[in-house]
Amino acid sequence: MAHWTPGPFETLEYDRADSARRPTGLTVIVPCFNERQAIESTLDLLADTLRDAELPWEIIVVDDGSTDGSGELLRNRSEIRLLRHRVNRGYGASLKSGIRHARHELVAIVDADGTYPISRLPEFITLAEHADMIVGARVGSAAKHPTLRRLPKWVLNHFAQWMTRQPIPDLNSGMRVFRKSVVERFLNILPDGFSFTTTITLAMLTNNYVVHYEPIAYHPRVGRSKIRPIRDTLRFVQLILRTGMYFAPLRVFLPVATVFFLGFLVTLSLDVYHGNLNERTLLLLVAATQLGMFALLADMIDKRSG
Repeated sequence: MAHWTPGPFETLEYDRADSARRPTGLTVIVPCFNERQAIESTLDLLADTLRDAELPWEIIVVDDGSTDGSGELLRNRSEIRLLRHRVNRGYGASLKSGIRHARHELVAIVDADGTYPISRLPEFITLAEHADMIVGARVGSAAKHPTLRRLPKWVLNHFAQWMTRQPIPDLNSGMRVFRKSVVERFLNILPDGFSFTTTITLAMLTNNYVVHYEPIAYHPRVGRSKIRPIRDTLRFVQLILRTGMYFAPLRVFLPVATVFFLGFLVTLSLDVYHGNLNERTLLLLVAATQLGMFALLADMIDKRSG
């Protein structure tokens, strides 16, 4: 099996982590919205995987307003704790409901559609002794996205890496293990939609938490995908900019301020050449100054609140 080679920064942070933080229990959260075709096989595999675990565990399934009969199937499962939303509130809202009700400090999330290798959860639990979050980095042909989504995803991923100054093998994987106490710190800013996983990744990286990526296989989903490429890509752009302004304002605003300042220098040189000071030159200077000051102020507020 292929192994991910972490960058120097990740290796350094991972080695410094506290290896004595052995988990005392595990909560697995499975969000479910119209997954009648896959939910039972997913739960069977999950229960089989955890049966021999050496720590207490629970499975929380959040039925997010399913209309295909998933809820009726779930009511007959004695090995799970079932939470129900009266209406469909979103993937992130389901995860947040599960996190709030989790009885254990260590929390795992996995999709109900059969795409993730649940049998590898014990490895993730062991790795969690050394990190605040373990992310399953998807590899293989099934992890490749359609052409329509590939370019936007590449751009967003590289922008996120530039913003966090760290390599991000998988920005929004739905299989991960994390510490409840850490994620609860960001719960009020985590979105209710599919961008939950992207946001928690950026939040933890920009706040210097230890995130480890473990390569995993990714299987074709059972049932119909609920991702809408164009709408969700636009939301991802908005999300990353918003998260960047929240956690790394200097990385977002200073480049824009620099562009305005360079524009000011260009127009100023032209004005000097023509012997006439243009209003556009002054506007560029004001914009560059205001953006720069706003970036510094936002960074000071972020550091103080952190």
